[in-house]
Amino acid sequence: LIANNQMGRNVSGQSKSMEKLSSGLRIKRAADDAAGLAISEKMRAQLKGLDQAGRNVQDGISVVQTAEGALEETGNILTRMRTLAVQASNETNSKDERAKIAGEMEQLRSEVDRIADSTKFNGENLLSSDKKIALQVGAEAVSNNVIEVSLINTKGVLTTRNVNSANIDAMSVSGSIGTEAASKMIVNLDSSLADINSARALLGAQQNRLESTQNNLNNTVENVTAAESRIRDTDVASEMVNLSKMNILVQASQSMLSQANQQPQ
Repeated sequence: LIANNQMGRNVSGQSKSMEKLSSGLRIKRAADDAAGLAISEKMRAQLKGLDQAGRNVQDGISVVQTAEGALEETGNILTRMRTLAVQASNETNSKDERAKIAGEMEQLRSEVDRIADSTKFNGENLLSSDKKIALQVGAEAVSNNVIEVSLINTKGVLTTRNVNSANIDAMSVSGSIGTEAASKMIVNLDSSLADINSARALLGAQQNRLESTQNNLNNTVENVTAAESRIRDTDVASEMVNLSKMNILVQASQSMLSQANQQPQ
């Protein structure tokens, strides 16, 4: 009876060791290690949150890059408008030439508005109003896991600096009135360009921060994954030693059981 019971325990141990090696898991069910399973499941939940946070950061970087690209083109347009304003500041221009300069400037101003209205990410307009987009960049719901991306209204950059249709039209007037309007427009466009460049610099800084956040998330995921693996996964070398031990014990138990069965009753 004793030999039979020991045989059963050894076979059970052998079976569990083979299961751990074949599955690669030290913990397959709560009975294997209740506390370890609880810690492992908590880490797995954290890893899923970190994975989503990483995707959120990537979306944030995409938002910044989309907005920055649009601001770059807006800056190019404003630079062209400034060149035209400098040209219009010269009194040697004829009335027809001034009208053509003003006409091109008005088209360019309209294009700035179009870019502001059409620059979108996932359906969200980025440059038609001043706004902040909050990004959840961590696995826990705490305030320091939120980064805000600041965006400007590029339409407002022009209107607040008096780069409007009325002032552009004033440049088409012959004589000192037109040249004075053009000179004022140069000053206004310089202010608008400064606003655009400041916004681009801020976006660049925000992108650098998001990329640093992404790197930190990657490091955290790597470390938590390794820690969770140490808790849940099988230590193959150690378990191979245990399996060899259980194989020997099973063989010994079988031998002892056979001898016990041969003893006279």
